[in-house]
Amino acid sequence: MSQQIVQIDSFTDKPFAGNPAGVCLMTKAADENWMQQVAAEMNLSETAFLYPHGEGYNLRWFTPAAEVKLCGHATLASAHLLYQDGHVPRDRTISFFTKSGELKARFDNGWIELDFPARQLVPATPPDGLLQALGIRASNVCKHESFYLIEVESEDVVRALAPDFGQLPVRGVIVTSKSSGSYDFVSRYFAPAVGVNEDPVTGSAHCALGPYWQGKLGKSSFLAYQASKRGGVMKVRVERDRVFMSGQAVTVLRCELQS
Repeated sequence: MSQQIVQIDSFTDKPFAGNPAGVCLMTKAADENWMQQVAAEMNLSETAFLYPHGEGYNLRWFTPAAEVKLCGHATLASAHLLYQDGHVPRDRTISFFTKSGELKARFDNGWIELDFPARQLVPATPPDGLLQALGIRASNVCKHESFYLIEVESEDVVRALAPDFGQLPVRGVIVTSKSSGSYDFVSRYFAPAVGVNEDPVTGSAHCALGPYWQGKLGKSSFLAYQASKRGGVMKVRVERDRVFMSGQAVTVLRCELQS
């Protein structure tokens, strides 16, 4: 029996920009090994698998190499598909049940706002080889569980990064700086350990970036830019232990999986 998969570019208002995600809307739960194989076949940073559950949808995300606990752009893509194809009316909030708890999405004047948990950072010492692999000097280093956040001195440094991916000694690393232009801050995210050398636009990273820049800039609402080759824009708002991220999305491909 065939299964439709849709490819959607998230955190962009035009195709072939932002972060592409696969979305597989199913009628029931699927085998975990099958989902991992499909994600490897799609070869996108994440493929989302969802099916109706109670008043919302059960949702899981897989990179080509591993399942992840939290993913912003594939959640945005999933909400976009549900609203676009009429599975959920645009005046209704969507609940997603995930390994990071209940997440919500709502349609708001052409944008989709995601309600995610904030990720609090603690000061950290960079592990041996991290700064060398990135080719940077750090202004500040923090950590949340298995990933690091590194602030550098300027936006130019963020944009010019060319890491040695084979030498990165951590599961994931965010590099960020205050923006010198129309954005509040810029960032890039690298995670070769889970099969994603550079993620084009990373919602989950902004669950840490929002609280971090709230402390640095003394405000709670931001316009952020992830300065990958594809690039992506999102609005970020921090409220207590939640981070609200708003983005747009564009459907670029529909296909039928035959096995």
